[in-house]
Amino acid sequence: MLFKLPRAVLASSFELLRRCGRGHRECMVVWVGPWSDPSLVSHALHTGHSAHSGGVEVDPGWLAALWKELAAQGFGVKVQVHSHPGAAFHSATDDEFPIVHTPGFLSLVIPRFALGDVGFSGAYLAELDEAGRWHEIAVESRLFLL
Repeated sequence: MLFKLPRAVLASSFELLRRCGRGHRECMVVWVGPWSDPSLVSHALHTGHSAHSGGVEVDPGWLAALWKELAAQGFGVKVQVHSHPGAAFHSATDDEFPIVHTPGFLSLVIPRFALGDVGFSGAYLAELDEAGRWHEIAVESRLFLL
């Protein structure tokens, strides 16, 4: 699926990643949108998590509350987005602990703690396949900036 991503959502995601990570630890946001328009990403939510320079652990209580809130609103998580300290790639931890385990789910990794220009330069986009394995795909094949 090609997701429609407003530039303002991308910019706010970078702001959240930068503010949380402060240039020395990873951070995570999720892109959500209405199920009435499955391809639309309407906003970014900062996840409840603990973080360090080499990882993020999402708080299970926060995640449980998120699922209830999104279900009540008719929204869902479309993409998980997090930062890495150096180059972007999908780590073994990223592979093992996604927010969503459904084939086709996307995980976007932003390099250098999101301190670079707002955009996809150096980013790594992974997609979950039917066998539960992640594969790198071209950002423009799944994300369209509005």
